[in-house]
Amino acid sequence: MIDSKKAFLFIPVISCFILIACSPAYKSYQESYEHEFTGKALVPDYADLRYWAAHPWKKDPSDSISTGIKGETIDTSVDVFFLHPTTLTDKESQGKIWNADINDAELNAKTDYSSILYQASVFNKSCRVFAPRYRQAHLYSFFSKDTVSSKAALELAYHDIKAAFDYYLKYYNNGRPIIIASHSQGTFHAGRLLKEYFENKPLQKQLVCAYIIGLSVPTNYFSSLKPCADSSATGCFVSWRTFREGYLPYYVKNETTSSSVVNPLTWRMDELPATRKENKGSVLLNYKKIYRHTNGARITNGVLWINKPKVPFGFVYNRKNYHAGDINLFYLNIRENIEVRKKQFFSQR
Repeated sequence: MIDSKKAFLFIPVISCFILIACSPAYKSYQESYEHEFTGKALVPDYADLRYWAAHPWKKDPSDSISTGIKGETIDTSVDVFFLHPTTLTDKESQGKIWNADINDAELNAKTDYSSILYQASVFNKSCRVFAPRYRQAHLYSFFSKDTVSSKAALELAYHDIKAAFDYYLKYYNNGRPIIIASHSQGTFHAGRLLKEYFENKPLQKQLVCAYIIGLSVPTNYFSSLKPCADSSATGCFVSWRTFREGYLPYYVKNETTSSSVVNPLTWRMDELPATRKENKGSVLLNYKKIYRHTNGARITNGVLWINKPKVPFGFVYNRKNYHAGDINLFYLNIRENIEVRKKQFFSQR
């Protein structure tokens, strides 16, 4: 499994301020979700579009395009299979509820109007977006001392993801190129998915790239799947974890394996710093607005360090762990890179 459970101890899940949608705005959609999921099955049926947080056959938040992005040509000749991060985080249920109810209207609205809107949407210029709902493990699973329950919760979550991917392959893929993308808990499962379905398998030939973000990916985790060497490499993966420059959590200091880290501003693995000017645009709490040149980035000690983002009221924001912004802070750079890798993939074909 991708490292490390301890990393989840410091994931900011409430006070995100300038990052992904941690405001209760999703609650305005909750009523329609309650009607949609009333009386449905306890196990996700991926023939039913309700159990896809994002799907090309329905309108969903992954279709959103910021007003700060103009004049793009949309070409969805590649598919992305996106695994969303943990949104089951409430302290009241930890140790009592280990997996999400797939029909939880509030949780599904929260997922769709946070991760799907602010993260999965980065792919909509170049990809058809598939993002399954799954019985995600509670955040508590990543640091509970009850390892039996934790393991069972994560196994159940992966069971759903695997079922969704099998359904996608059978009914939607038809030999199309694939991107695997994920954040946080999604990355925890994406690593396993890549090992079981892609690495040293025929499907690896269809892999454009894997954007597996927000957790440590040990350099020895895969046997043949390699980190991307540059901005146009294909059939490879990229990963990073974002922290304030100068900050290194104790669990990173205690890691016994080195991590694969790619700088999303340069798409290289060297430690040369990238400046703010190289950051083409971030999408923060106001999805409709693009913030240009918010921060630079450099790789050090198995993580990505950034300087304090230049954003409105940023002077009051003192967080050192930017996990919630792993994708948002580099939104336009990622969006453009997807297109570069896609074009390279087709030219090689």
